[in-house]
Amino acid sequence: MLNEQPRGFSTCAKNVGIKDTTLDFTVIASDVPASAAAMFTQNRFCGAAIHIGREHIANKQLQAFVINSKNANVATGEEGLANIREVVQLVADALAISPENILPSSTGVIGRQLPMERIRQGIRGLAQEMQPGQLERAASAIMTTDTHPKMRSCRIGDAVLVGIAKGVGMIEPNMATMLSYFMTDAQIEPELLHQYLQEAVNISFNMVSVDTDTSTSDTVAIMANGLAGPVDHEAFRQALQHMAVELAKELARDGEGATKLIEVTVADAESFAQAKRVAKAVANSPLVKTAVFGEDPNWGRIAMAIGKCEEQTAILPEKVSIAFGDIPVYQGEPLPDEHLSLVKTYLSNAEICIHISLGLGNAYARVWGCDLTDEYVAINGKYTT
Repeated sequence: MLNEQPRGFSTCAKNVGIKDTTLDFTVIASDVPASAAAMFTQNRFCGAAIHIGREHIANKQLQAFVINSKNANVATGEEGLANIREVVQLVADALAISPENILPSSTGVIGRQLPMERIRQGIRGLAQEMQPGQLERAASAIMTTDTHPKMRSCRIGDAVLVGIAKGVGMIEPNMATMLSYFMTDAQIEPELLHQYLQEAVNISFNMVSVDTDTSTSDTVAIMANGLAGPVDHEAFRQALQHMAVELAKELARDGEGATKLIEVTVADAESFAQAKRVAKAVANSPLVKTAVFGEDPNWGRIAMAIGKCEEQTAILPEKVSIAFGDIPVYQGEPLPDEHLSLVKTYLSNAEICIHISLGLGNAYARVWGCDLTDEYVAINGKYTT
């Protein structure tokens, strides 16, 4: 349960029969129009909901999110666009709000039309089903292969910020996250809200990778309805960043089939871009991920992943250091083999930290991923069956 929930938000989360009997449809609405910001996937095969979301966020104001899971409504042509526009209009009519103030999202299987008759039936009577709070159910309704809902809440002065997120497969965001929504009753101007969201995304969701695949449906959005009045802007900015990082780590920890969270920190780089490039190369390496899964202290795979960033010509092996947790294994040259037994014991932990120094500068980056397991193959080998 969320400890606190922001003023002026109501929710309906239900099953409309998109795929099975689990929650698959949710609406989160503000009592009043809210300042809003959003970021979307850069995937060229983006979903129909992304097209509509980009249109509707242009005025920097929203009053509702409408999200369906189990069907991504991607690569569905004009019919898919017409369907999501109809969903938005039906929700707008039900709640007596402007359709332009609704941001839609869809997540799930690609290439299938939404089951519109089931969705139409599910939206009927929506206004009577909306209840204050209930964001825990919304966090469950947006899930696909997640094993549990992800949510956080915190207080900033008189205001409350809540975040929910989903996504554990087809994960390497190139703007935001899989699906993530923030709701607050703080009063924040739209321009600042967009700035704060972008800053938070760049150090959190854009630093996560489960399998290197950028989803067609990635969306992160925030509504600030102002009902709690003004807050300290810096405190809000820091709270949003902290919450986004916590949710990002939770997504990586729950990666499809994952048994271990992997955190890769690259320090002493020439630039943030260089540090991020190397950290992502390590976190995304199937050989590194399988070594962590098998608890094999094979640090050579990390050296390989650093070295395959061939465009980073400033990187020199003799300047590089590699460690698992606080156990060094390479400092310009291999360290004694007895370190490897310590690493093997360390790899039995549920969270694995890999530290890399490039010995080139003062910049650093931290990314999160997970191990690659038999279960990941099982889940994705039969995703549509």
